[in-house]
Amino acid sequence: MKNLKMDNIRDYLMTNDIKPSYQRIRIYEYLMNSYDHPRVDEIYKALIDEIPTLSKTTVYNTLNLFIEKGIIHMVTIEGTEVRYDVDISDHGHFKCDVCGKVYDFKADIVEIETNLGESFIINQKDLFFRGICPSCSVKN
Repeated sequence: MKNLKMDNIRDYLMTNDIKPSYQRIRIYEYLMNSYDHPRVDEIYKALIDEIPTLSKTTVYNTLNLFIEKGIIHMVTIEGTEVRYDVDISDHGHFKCDVCGKVYDFKADIVEIETNLGESFIINQKDLFFRGICPSCSVKN
């Protein structure tokens, strides 16, 4: 799904009941081509030169709409660090303690068992690991 063209993104947004404004298309396109789970500030800074009328509020509202429609996930790392992920498949995340980069990894999150009992309804499962990535471990 990475590297969709603008026309395809327009169609994808429309299929998900999202009006495909230029700003929404560009924000989604940025997410599609960003492998590091960007924060709002990073998205805003990357697009402001191209879209001078863009505001951080628009970025927040657009991301919230995408989440509501189920086409992206919000990834909360360390409580206050919020990032966004266009990969909505079940997978885990690894954050490097040295460089701060966040990596995706395959994980069978659906099969993770809990002792919560049948009366609990689980709406979302997140799996996070922290440590040192291969690039940073070679430097040390």
